[in-house]
Amino acid sequence: MPTRLSLAAFTLMSGLLIFSEVALAKQNAGMYMAENSRLDNTRQNVRDKDNTTLTPQNQKQDKTDIKITAHIRKTVHKDKSLSVDAHNAKIITRNRVVTLRGPVKTEAESLKLQDIITKTHGVVQVDKQLEIKAP
Repeated sequence: MPTRLSLAAFTLMSGLLIFSEVALAKQNAGMYMAENSRLDNTRQNVRDKDNTTLTPQNQKQDKTDIKITAHIRKTVHKDKSLSVDAHNAKIITRNRVVTLRGPVKTEAESLKLQDIITKTHGVVQVDKQLEIKAP
């Protein structure tokens, strides 16, 4: 009986080890592929690590700021003419000043996002830090 139990434990542990190695290999392959992909924006995000630029973690927890950000985000997502990049722009509101960051496809999209923000009740200023993607 102890031999059967040992054999079962050995089989189970071997299976788990093989499964974890396969999962790790898939994860590493995905990271390698992303590293050389146009979708990889790691270098672009490096600037956010030095705490000199606002990130969504800097969003104020003031009720008015939260409402402003939520309204802008909702309005942006309703606009189907905007690209995925524009839909994913960073919107950070601090003391009713809205900072808009990230890539957009065109200058027209950039202006459209700015227009949405300026028409939002409660916004006192827009800090537009959008980047136009190269074609």
